[in-house]
Amino acid sequence: MSDVAASAGLVDDAAVREADAIVVGAGPAGSATAAHLARRGLSVLLLEKATFPRDKICGDGLTPRAVKQLVNLGIDTTAEGWHRNKGLRVYGGRVEPFDMPWPELADFPNYGLVRRREDFDELLARHAESLGATLVTACTVRTPIIDERTGRIVGVTSKDGREFRAPVVVAADGVSSRLSIAMGITKREDRPMGVAARAYYKTERGNGDWMESWLELWDGEPHKSDLLPGYGWAFPAGEGISNVGLGMLSTSPAYARTDYKDLMRRWLAATPPEWGFTEANQVGEIRSAALPMAFNRQPAYSRGLLLVGDAGGMVNPFNGEGIDYALEAAEMAAEAISEARSRGFGTPAAEKALHGYVSHLKADMGGYFRLGIIFANLIGHPEVMKVCVRYGLPRKSLMKIVHKLLANLTDARDGDVVDRLINTLTRIAPSA
Repeated sequence: MSDVAASAGLVDDAAVREADAIVVGAGPAGSATAAHLARRGLSVLLLEKATFPRDKICGDGLTPRAVKQLVNLGIDTTAEGWHRNKGLRVYGGRVEPFDMPWPELADFPNYGLVRRREDFDELLARHAESLGATLVTACTVRTPIIDERTGRIVGVTSKDGREFRAPVVVAADGVSSRLSIAMGITKREDRPMGVAARAYYKTERGNGDWMESWLELWDGEPHKSDLLPGYGWAFPAGEGISNVGLGMLSTSPAYARTDYKDLMRRWLAATPPEWGFTEANQVGEIRSAALPMAFNRQPAYSRGLLLVGDAGGMVNPFNGEGIDYALEAAEMAAEAISEARSRGFGTPAAEKALHGYVSHLKADMGGYFRLGIIFANLIGHPEVMKVCVRYGLPRKSLMKIVHKLLANLTDARDGDVVDRLINTLTRIAPSA
């Protein structure tokens, strides 16, 4: 076996590799999909363009919704390397900061986690590998292989000329999703986008018990300019390291003209010096990335290709979370693919099972994402954002309701009156 093949994780020199399913991209979406497929007994090729460890721009914060999915995958969240937190500490509105613990629910755990993506992504990929998936790194997917007779995708080719073939392919290749574009699935311009910028800092706050959030980002001098639709964060990652960043929605007129790295520097300069968010304590550069929201690329299934995670725009418009919805969609995709295989790939019955993935996505996330679109459009108006911060933040009972809504943490059964209200709203809202 060649050194190149060995470094790529191949077990032989075969020119064509075949499996029940191919997953392109070994981020949380792709690795979770591969893991669920492998657990169901399918042969899986998990293709990743980079080699591990590799970093991704992210807040690294995992709410109880994401934690639940990790536990379902069989990940030990009590092991070394996970930094647990109690909830959200909120700053803003000229009021004293206040804590909002994660709610005590039957359906979700009462703690969140933080783990750096450089470590987190490899852990999930290796977990999928341990369950039987074949992980191929240093493999840049170039083009889909299309069956000329049916028009379906039946595999992919890599930049170095290798071919990988399977009856179904999963695009988990991120916000740009070149594979989706090559298959003619492009972005919807009527959905909000977000942008996030972040860096790491050495600080004692990195050992804290709370994910911290600042709900005031100003388009210029504080209290003399427009309030932007976004927030700043500081998520303790443990070992004296904090992930510090900010996110903003495209619904603001300032979205296209904002220098996000400069905005972050100005915001951090206004934080108390003892917090340590200084250039001297900064680890690495400030980096930014786009956040695709509310199913901004559809359909999530077409001609043998399923979209999972950022490739399908599965980021929450309320708060910019994407990992939890990527993990949930991964399980739905694996269930649809497994069912399709049991019915016989290529049959009408199998095709119905694959289309069922779209139906399940919309049923589980569509109404909530629709509410998020409305929310994003509203707070895109500076005057609305100012009212929310000035009159909403001081009312802690109201903020507890907002906390549940923004984090999408309710019990489906036996919930309280707030749970029932939120669940009803998401049920009656048309799917995004």
